[in-house]
Amino acid sequence: SKHNYEIDFLLSKKNKICPIEVKSSGYKAHRSLDVFTEKFSDRILNRYLIYTKDYAKDRDIFCLPIYMTVFL
Repeated sequence: SKHNYEIDFLLSKKNKICPIEVKSSGYKAHRSLDVFTEKFSDRILNRYLIYTKDYAKDRDIFCLPIYMTVFL
């Protein structure tokens, strides 16, 4: 079966894009972000996951608590 993955927001920085996936819980799975990255890897500067826990870095993904979104 075909899955539909979606990225919640895109930022543009330095002629590149920064995909942002928002999670309503602390769950850190990011399949949409991964699928999007496979398709557009040459255009991506940074990847972000917005969620309800503390700041973390998961490989090259910046996992940001909601209150830090103002710094994007």
